[in-house]
Amino acid sequence: MREHAPTITLLSDFGLTDEYVGVMKGVIASTCPQARVVDITHHIARHNVRQAAFVLNNAFRYFPKGTIHVSVVDPGVGGSRRIVCARVDGHFFLAPDNGLLTLVVRSGGLESLHAVTNEAYFLKPVSKTFHGRDIFAPVAARLGRGEKIEAFGKRLVLNDLCVLDIGEPGISDDGTLSGEIVWVDHFGNLVTNIDLDVFEGFVGPPPWDTVTIRLAASQVQGLQSSYEDVEPGRPLALFASRGLLEICVNQGDASSYFKATAGQRVSVIKP
Repeated sequence: MREHAPTITLLSDFGLTDEYVGVMKGVIASTCPQARVVDITHHIARHNVRQAAFVLNNAFRYFPKGTIHVSVVDPGVGGSRRIVCARVDGHFFLAPDNGLLTLVVRSGGLESLHAVTNEAYFLKPVSKTFHGRDIFAPVAARLGRGEKIEAFGKRLVLNDLCVLDIGEPGISDDGTLSGEIVWVDHFGNLVTNIDLDVFEGFVGPPPWDTVTIRLAASQVQGLQSSYEDVEPGRPLALFASRGLLEICVNQGDASSYFKATAGQRVSVIKP
């Protein structure tokens, strides 16, 4: 048994209209009542594994080591995809093997990886459509009670893991720094995959008022430090809390303003 109350996080595309999230919490409470359960979000766009990968990677570091992160964005539920349990940088991750852990393991720190196949830890019967209740939740609860990751199934290696084709920013033939919008957040901000280190390595240290950010036929001139640096309704670019370049509209929706969505190219042009 663990000496301290374990923390278990939940991330899904379930929304909050139905009983799914509450039922998962009930299963956890039945097996590991001392667990602290934290919702990261249940509003991942339906079946959007890519978005879930980015959100999980941005969130997990803010929890204490030993936290158990349960991510259920699982369009292949009940099919041939497997479920995996990983230990990365002292954190535990339960997820479908559909690429959701791509970014978590990309930076290194993978300590252990196992398939989750030991049915002794599952609820019975196992539904073909709700593995969150019947597999993820009870396995997370048993981890919270101190069960070893090795008990859940055979050991895997990194090359066994399904990964998404998530590109990294780079220098294009035209001499610009090229990245892409990786997701659109709740406020309509366009979040790119260009981080601060990559950006500064390309354009040099601030000030960055002469740098141009190009998105399709539109462009934003210079970088700002906060939303209020421009008038309401006007676009801007900045590095927000995730440490990633974002294109925004002050008190507006950049996705609608630019008619942009995930996957679109973003270019950084030096003066």
